[in-house]
Amino acid sequence: MKPEATNTEVWTEYGRHHLQRATPLAEVERIDWGPGGTGPGDEILGDLHGMRMLDLGCGPARHAAHLARDRGARVDAVDSSATQIERARIRYPQLTGLNLMCADAVTHLHAAVPYDVIYSVNAFPFIDPHRLLPALAAALKPGGRLYFTVLHTNSHGHGPTTAVAPRPEFLRLAGGGDLTVQMWVLTPELWEDLLVQYGLRVETITVLDAPEKTNRASYRLFQAYRPARITSRPRTSRPPEAHAALGVGAILLSPHGLLLGRHHRGTFELPGGSVEPGEAMAETVVRELAEETGLTARPADVRLLGTLVDHVGSVVRMTVGAIVTAWQGTPADQSGESVGDWRWWPLDGLPPGLFVCSAQILTAWRPDLPIDHPPADFTPFADPAPASPK
Repeated sequence: MKPEATNTEVWTEYGRHHLQRATPLAEVERIDWGPGGTGPGDEILGDLHGMRMLDLGCGPARHAAHLARDRGARVDAVDSSATQIERARIRYPQLTGLNLMCADAVTHLHAAVPYDVIYSVNAFPFIDPHRLLPALAAALKPGGRLYFTVLHTNSHGHGPTTAVAPRPEFLRLAGGGDLTVQMWVLTPELWEDLLVQYGLRVETITVLDAPEKTNRASYRLFQAYRPARITSRPRTSRPPEAHAALGVGAILLSPHGLLLGRHHRGTFELPGGSVEPGEAMAETVVRELAEETGLTARPADVRLLGTLVDHVGSVVRMTVGAIVTAWQGTPADQSGESVGDWRWWPLDGLPPGLFVCSAQILTAWRPDLPIDHPPADFTPFADPAPASPK
């Protein structure tokens, strides 16, 4: 059974349990966002008079009833559990401003007229974020506000994960016994990245710890909104999954020939390596040249030839060839580097066993060189005219 279907079944059993027990529930005068009533109340929602609101995962709807009765809001309260909605209807048969609905939250969001405010007290983690958040963003008016709480650390101290996947948690029953639910317990950074991914913006994240010292449960309260204007998607704090690699290879041609080193795996290579975050490609050439050979150069001495694109398995490999027109020093092996034995090789006597990326750069620079390699697409930055020996 899928996690969300499991959760609906469990919450239906939970509601049935309390219907049979006729569990008494006191009315609320504020929204209890965190465990033991911790955190701010509903004052963070602002003026609600006449606002269209959605209580997502309302349970017995005490918070929704409070906002309709005491704050003048028009509240749709939705829950996928028929027994939880039955509890709410028994309690609030005709409350002005309160509309109770038994429905899948995402299905309702797809059909609903957009809301001014959507809020949820601890119901978010029971729905797949990739299913919930795009529907929720579309169901908020431009400028509309979103408030929700999620589990961060359970009572045993089991904290959040960085993977968008559910895990089992226990739902305790009054009178004893547990039910097992499936919850998405994610880090705040991952929640924020998901919200941004689907067009929402986070204003604040509030830590809500259980008041008892023996209880390690902790929640997070998110206050977010849908921008009033259409915006491009910003970058998030979470790096994308690797699907490309960007590196450089440097051509140094002297009167003695072309500079090549031998990798410990046996291939012959140009000086070069991977571009680091925030680094310009000419800076990468200069850094890698110094790290691998001990030669020094300036970015102004580097002429970028263009980009070669091929792939290794599922990874796109992009290699930028460069010519270094001036340098200082004598090439020598450097401690800790995987490439050494640096030598100058005449162009008409290059060694066999060239590293693929180096071979591609050399033939982009000098198509007349008799070098075989896997095909790659080359896009020049400038006229790849032969370099003059230093």
